[in-house]
Amino acid sequence: MVTRLTPEQLCGWATARSIARRLPAPVADHGGWRVDTASETEQCRYFFADPIDSIRALAASIDRPGVFIKLCASDATLASFLPAHWKLDTPHWAMIGGAWRRPALLAGYRIDRCEQDRAVHIRVIAENGHVVASGYGAQALDVFAYDRIVTDAAYRRRGFATAVMAELGQAASPNAAHVLMATAMGRSLYETIGWRIASPYATAFIPPA
Repeated sequence: MVTRLTPEQLCGWATARSIARRLPAPVADHGGWRVDTASETEQCRYFFADPIDSIRALAASIDRPGVFIKLCASDATLASFLPAHWKLDTPHWAMIGGAWRRPALLAGYRIDRCEQDRAVHIRVIAENGHVVASGYGAQALDVFAYDRIVTDAAYRRRGFATAVMAELGQAASPNAAHVLMATAMGRSLYETIGWRIASPYATAFIPPA
């Protein structure tokens, strides 16, 4: 049976993600949470675990690009709360998994592990120094978040991403929920190693003029 993320787990994930990315911690806002990312392309993003009426009021109050609304539900569900000029991003999925033993690396590759400010950074490095795969993780509120899992296109399907995720998972406490937000490509990988979909994860924004 698929278990949806609880609001507390989504808050934990968002908090852990902020730690991994060195962003401000989420703050409660409109029945969900807001992270003030303050980058060149993004002012802030809102996270919601459930479709609630306050999303409609929030969307109506936003009149500029750079603000993102994210909801653990289908694109159609999120769209039903939005004014017509909002756009939906590409599909993502909230996924739940667990820690497992790291598979043996192919000869000629090694794991590099760095921990700083409660965040973990894992890299798989070839003998020539090339980084073939990497990822970040952090834990907050009994949720361990996996973030920015990337494999060089020339090195895919060799188990490197699985090795990165397994190594990250070793940093989680025994009772932590393991959570990530996956693209379509990532979803395919994660399902093969035992992760399950908790829900679609929809994103909406006002496009630049």
